[in-house]
Order: sequence, then structure tokens, then C-alpha cells
Amino acid sequence: MKRILDCTATDFRAMSGTDLKQSIEAAEGRTIIAEVVVTATPLYPGLTNAEYAAAFGADMILLNFFDVNNPKVEGLVNVAGENLIKRLKELLGRPVGINLEPVDIHARAAETLESLPVGRLATKESLAKAKELGVDFVCLTGNPKTGVTNDEIVTAIKNARDVFHDDGLIIAGKMHGAGVKGEASGKIVSKEIVASFVQAGADIILVPGVGTVPGATLEKTTELIETAQNLGALTLTTIGTSQEGAERETIQQIALYNKMAGADLHHIGDAGFTGIAVPENIMTYSIAIRGRRHTYRRMAASILR
Repeated sequence: MKRILDCTATDFRAMSGTDLKQSIEAAEGRTIIAEVVVTATPLYPGLTNAEYAAAFGADMILLNFFDVNNPKVEGLVNVAGENLIKRLKELLGRPVGINLEPVDIHARAAETLESLPVGRLATKESLAKAKELGVDFVCLTGNPKTGVTNDEIVTAIKNARDVFHDDGLIIAGKMHGAGVKGEASGKIVSKEIVASFVQAGADIILVPGVGTVPGATLEKTTELIETAQNLGALTLTTIGTSQEGAERETIQQIALYNKMAGADLHHIGDAGFTGIAVPENIMTYSIAIRGRRHTYRRMAASILR
């Protein structure tokens, strides 16, 4: 198995979820996931935001606001819905996944919550549709104002494992409070919650990156990561609070702290500009955790390789 640093489009096409997990683990904390909003107008016309994110060094692309019942990616035209993920993977030469949201109808709202279409919810039916569409991984998390809770994430992980079986790659956790009272700031996640996600079947545990939410200190994030890794899971630190639009020095600091904490993967969110991180910040984050050598290689590698 190659480490993801050395993988090209041909390698990714042949990978199962289990293979991808092993490849990420072998890269020792040098994997970048960039998130993009599929309903947002692309940064510049003629391409998708996913292509811009990939061009600036992302190893994996996470699609946000993707509705499995109404597949759509702005900038990708004349492609049937059932072929959309397949076509995007061909264009990118990278693994592509989607967010599905474990909304809790009984959540204690900290703000006015939004109502999501069924195709964005982490139901068994949506998970099965995601598998049918050909996603490489699913991320069970919550956008702002959605009412996603940790309890519902546990249920969604179990459903996802039933649908994707052993070969699926399942990421789970909260980047921020998602509009839920009692699950914000320092109470978003704990070692007990991390353990419950792993026991439910998650491959990769998502936690807020150091400095991205109140209380996300280096010490606490390290403890959460060690808990997950000791139980056999990988970890993903996230920038889900619009700091993907911050200055270069901020991105570098977050990146290095997350690497010190032990993260296996590093996520950068979609709100630098509308629907995508500031592209240079994807590259900045990548260079901070793996240098120009691996960043430029990822940016330059042809999808025909």
C-alpha cells in the first residue's frame, strides 16, 4: 500500500475505503481534505470549486450541501445526476466524499435552526444513495444551525457501517456547535464521545482544530486524538469556523498546532470565500505540514498518471 503522499489518480481509482485509510495512516499526518459548497457559484467561471481546491494541493475533496436526491455541483454541466460523482472524480483524480447530517429533531436549539432536505440527512436511505453514487467516503457532521448532536452521530455511524460494510470510509464528529445548546465551545466533544464514535464504527474521528473554537487547546486536542488513536481510529482536525479566510500566519499556526497534537488528516473549510477556502490558504496549510516537495507534487500531478 502506498502512502497517500505518493498516490496518483490511478492509485485512487483502485482503492477501497480500507485501502484509503491505510494510505492516510502511512503518510504520518500529512493529508489535506478541502471542503467546498456544491451549491455556491464557483470562484471563477468554467470550473468547479472542487477543481480549484484540488489544484491548490488538497488530497481529498469533501462536498458540502450535496443532496443525494438532487445531485448537483455548480460548474459541472451536462452530466446526469447519477454520474455526477463519478465524473467529478475523473476530473479531479482525487477521492471525493460528501457530508451527510445527523440532525436531532429533539436537539435543544441555541439559535433558530434550519430545515434540511431529506437528501442531506444521514438516513439509511441517503447513505445507500451516496454509496450508489460512488462516493469514496462519507462525513457525518453538522453545518451551522442544523441541530446535529453527538447522540445522532452515533446512530448515523452505525447506519453508515451497515450500508458501507467494512470497506467504507466513515468520518464522524462536529466542527462546532451546529446550533445545539450544551454542545458548543469546550463541550463539543470529549474523550467519552470520541470513544463512542469509534465503538459505533467510525474510521476517522473529526475534532475541531486547535484554536478554531473556544476551548480547543493544544492539550485538549492532543488528549482527544490520543484517545481515538489508542482505540484504532484515525483523526481529522478541522477548520470549520471561517478561519480558512484568515491571514497566512494564522493558517500556519493552526496547521502546526494540529500536527503537534497528532492529527492524521487536516481539514480546511469552505468559507474563506463563499463555498471555498482562500485557495492560497490550502497551499499554505499544505506547505506548513509537509513542505513544498509534497505540496507541489500534489498540485502538479496529472490525472492521467
